[in-house]
Amino acid sequence: MFEQLLLLIFLGLGGSAVAGSVKVVNQGNEALVERLGSYNKKLEPGLNFVIPFLDKIVYRETIREKVLDIPPQKCITRDNVGIEVDAVIYWRIVDMEKAWYKVENLHSAMTNLVLTQIRSEMGQLELDETFTARAQINEILLRDLDIATDPWGVKVTRVELRDIIPSQAVRESMELQMSAERRRRAAILNSEGEREAAVNSARGKAEAQILDAEARQKSVILQAEAEQKAIILKAQAERQQQVLKAQAIAESAEIIAQKINSSSTTRPALEVLLALGYLDMGSTIGKSDSSKVMFIDPRSIPATLEGIRSIVSDTPTDSIVNGR
Repeated sequence: MFEQLLLLIFLGLGGSAVAGSVKVVNQGNEALVERLGSYNKKLEPGLNFVIPFLDKIVYRETIREKVLDIPPQKCITRDNVGIEVDAVIYWRIVDMEKAWYKVENLHSAMTNLVLTQIRSEMGQLELDETFTARAQINEILLRDLDIATDPWGVKVTRVELRDIIPSQAVRESMELQMSAERRRRAAILNSEGEREAAVNSARGKAEAQILDAEARQKSVILQAEAEQKAIILKAQAERQQQVLKAQAIAESAEIIAQKINSSSTTRPALEVLLALGYLDMGSTIGKSDSSKVMFIDPRSIPATLEGIRSIVSDTPTDSIVNGR
């Protein structure tokens, strides 16, 4: 009976030892093993074997990327303005042995390091710069934190400042400043609008006056051209009329010359015709609207009339009618 009890005890201890020697590590995790108090090896994801009662898993952690949430922290800017800043840090363990043996309480160490770096960077900037240079601050924090955590076997992949909140008094001052700035911009826009409206109105009036002047100018030019054409046509008509009269006088003189048989009366007849043409020309000139002065020898008029009378009295009527 006692022997059976011992056998059961040995079987139980052997089973527990075999079960304790088999260790399963999930994907994305790693574990550190110590043997008799000193580092022995690192367990990779999958099935692993250790020596019972000698090996001990002292640290098991994921190597996937994790998020470190930094609570709001009070900071003082370079222009002595109090603000609260919180951030989010993305990081992961790249060396499990360093993360366990190089630093105690990795999470707390990283939190304090991030808070110190945020205070340091915010103290170098003025309040307005903290809002406009957020991307630059993120890059600086990422670089500094990555260098500082490298001895701990940690890789910082991303840093994001989440909120930058000034104090209540500063927020009220900023609101007043923004309100004044908006009013100033509104006044500027209003004045610019009024100026553009006045400029457009003046420009419209100027263009209207220019168009009106151009229209009057064109009207005067067209009227002058019409009057000029009328004068030219009238002059052409008068000149043509004078030409026709001259032609008629010339034809009449030729006919009279042919009808007169006596050579002694030829010259007086021609003189009569010329006198008639001269008188007709004087009548035409007298009808014009312009000022005129005519010089006529009174002694020539009776002589001309006497020549006409003598021609008419000396020329037989039958010969004139019959063309002889």
